[in-house]
Amino acid sequence: MGSSAFAQQDRPNIIFILTDDQRWDALGFSGNTIIQTPEMDKLASQGVYFKNAFVTTPICAASRASVLTGLYERTHGYTFGQVLNEGYAQNSYPAQLKKLGYETGFFGKFGVNYPGFEALFDQGDSYDRDVKYPDRRGYFYKTINGDSVHLTKYTSYQAQEFIKNQTTDKPFMLSLSFSAPHAHDPAADQYFWSEDVDHLYSDIKFPKPLLGKEKHFEQQPEYVKTGENRTRWYWRYDTSEKYQQSMKGYYRMISEVDLEIGKIRKTLAEIGMDKNTVIIFMGDNGYFQGERQLAGKWLMYDNSLRVPMIIYDPRHPGHRTISDFALNIDIAPTILEFANGLIPEEYQGISLADYVIGHNPAIDRTDFVAEHLWEVTIIPASEGLRTKEWKYFRYQDDMDWEELYDLKNDPLEIKNLAGTPRFSQILTEMREVFERQVRELEAEKID
Repeated sequence: MGSSAFAQQDRPNIIFILTDDQRWDALGFSGNTIIQTPEMDKLASQGVYFKNAFVTTPICAASRASVLTGLYERTHGYTFGQVLNEGYAQNSYPAQLKKLGYETGFFGKFGVNYPGFEALFDQGDSYDRDVKYPDRRGYFYKTINGDSVHLTKYTSYQAQEFIKNQTTDKPFMLSLSFSAPHAHDPAADQYFWSEDVDHLYSDIKFPKPLLGKEKHFEQQPEYVKTGENRTRWYWRYDTSEKYQQSMKGYYRMISEVDLEIGKIRKTLAEIGMDKNTVIIFMGDNGYFQGERQLAGKWLMYDNSLRVPMIIYDPRHPGHRTISDFALNIDIAPTILEFANGLIPEEYQGISLADYVIGHNPAIDRTDFVAEHLWEVTIIPASEGLRTKEWKYFRYQDDMDWEELYDLKNDPLEIKNLAGTPRFSQILTEMREVFERQVRELEAEKID
C-alpha cells in the first residue's frame, strides 16, 4: 500500500496516546454527560472524531500487537504467552520511523512480549501495574524526585521531559501508553487514582447498566456464564455499592489521564511545537461495565470492540465527525503517512491521515473481522464479522453456537437471530464471508 494524497513539506511531530480499557462512550464528546474529559473533548472538537472506531481483537496484548504492526491477530499470531515475530516487529511503525530519521520514544505499557523492545525506540521505558502489590502500590510505585506518584502522572512526566529535550533538527514520534483506566486486578479496591481527581463524581449516582438483568446473562452459553467475564463481574459490579465505587474509580482514572493530556499539550505550546505536532488518541479495547452481568472485555459484542479514536492535526484545524469504520490496524499506516513515509504493502490497515484534509479514505470499508484467539480455559476463544448493519460471531470450541444481530434495528445486540429461519440466508452469507476473509488473513502470515 503506497502513500495517498496526503503530502507535506515539513514532517510533523507525532504523539500517539493509547489508554487501557477505555470504552468508546467513556468520553464527553461521545455524548456522555457524566464523565469529565475536557482535554479529550477539545482534541475531538478541534480534529477528527471517529464515532465508529473498533479494535479487531478485544484484548490488550493482541490489540497492541495489531496497533504496532498494522495486522490482524489472525496474521501476526500474537497474544498472551507468545513472542512477537521478528519480521513483524521490523515492519512495525517504530522501526519504520527510525529509518525515516524520526527521534522515537515510548513510555508506559508496551504490552507486547518482544525481546528487542529497547532497539525499537531511541528512548523507551516499558512498565505497567506492578502485580506483586495487591493494593494501591500496584499503581503507585514509580517516583518523581523521590515522591511516589500514580503511573498516569509518571508517564506524563516522562512525555514532558522527552518533549522538552527535542530540537528542531529532526521530528519526533512519541508513543504514550497509559495503564489507566485498567483495574488493578489483584486488589480488592480495583481502581486507584490520585488526589488530583479525588473530588470528581463524589455526588454522582451512576445509572444501572443497560442489559443488566438476569435474563441477559442467562442467554449466554455456559462457558461464558462460568468464565472470567463473570468472575470479574463479582469483583466490580455484583452489588450496587461495588458498582457505584467501580464506576467512580474508572471515571476518575480517565479524568486523570485527561488532566495529563492537558499538561502535555501545554508543554508543546511552551516550547513552540504545538503547531506542528499531530496527536492521535485511542483506547486499546472496549469494556463491559455490568452489561449482561459481565465485566472485562474479550467477547465479540460491541461493548468489547468499540473504542474512542481521535486525530488532531494543528496544520489542518477544523472538526469532522466520521462514521466510517476506523480500526486499530489503521494506526500504523496512519502514523507512517503523517511521517511522509511509504506504507508497507504487508499492512492490512488503511491510513486515516487524509481525513484531516477532507478526504474519506476508509469510506469503502464495509466490514472487518473481529477475533479473540487466545486459548485459555477461563475465556472462550471467539471470532466473527461486523458490518454496518450485521454482526456474526461464534466460539471456536463450539461452532454450533452462533450469534447474529441486526445492528440497524437492534444496536444493543439483544435478539440473536441465528436460529430464526427467515434470517438463515444472511447467517450463511455472513459465515461464508467471514471464513473467506480468515483464509486470506492466514495466507498472509510469515512462515
